[in-house]
Amino acid sequence: MACELILGGARSGKSRAAEQRAAEGGMAVTVIATAEALDAEMSARIHRHQADRPAHWRTLEEPIELAAALAREAAVERCVIVDCLSLWLSNLLADADTLAPGADAQALPLFRRERDALLACLPSLPGHVILVANEVGLGLVPETALGRLFRDEAGRLNQAVAALCPRVVFVAAGLPLVLKQG
Repeated sequence: MACELILGGARSGKSRAAEQRAAEGGMAVTVIATAEALDAEMSARIHRHQADRPAHWRTLEEPIELAAALAREAAVERCVIVDCLSLWLSNLLADADTLAPGADAQALPLFRRERDALLACLPSLPGHVILVANEVGLGLVPETALGRLFRDEAGRLNQAVAALCPRVVFVAAGLPLVLKQG
């Protein structure tokens, strides 16, 4: 098998699409969740996602070291869902307020190390890996420098991951549109 990327906006149905793809494969499923319950709203979102998944699926929480988690969890007869790359990116940019004006995220050692590790490991992972990410570049330009940095890095990350994945799907209104099928 190989990796695939499922993109979409907020509440587009991208997580549901990833879960359906995983269920169709008939393999054991592990979900790597990148969100952290730092407030009540995020905690409620996490619980809602957990309730939507089959009880026999395994969930692993990994907000930072995603490549290492994938290397441990990916296996020939297993499907791994990463939900989601955008929250993981946000975690990696936690120190972005320390950047000099105009600097990009490459100046952040944690960001650079973890992003590079993810991109290096994806092509060689066994089994089926489904990566979920937000498409944030279709909306308004963020007002803050940090918001613009996140938008730019999310776009760059999505492009880099899409280049490595044989299958890329965009989900809008719960409807999947296959962008790449290799």
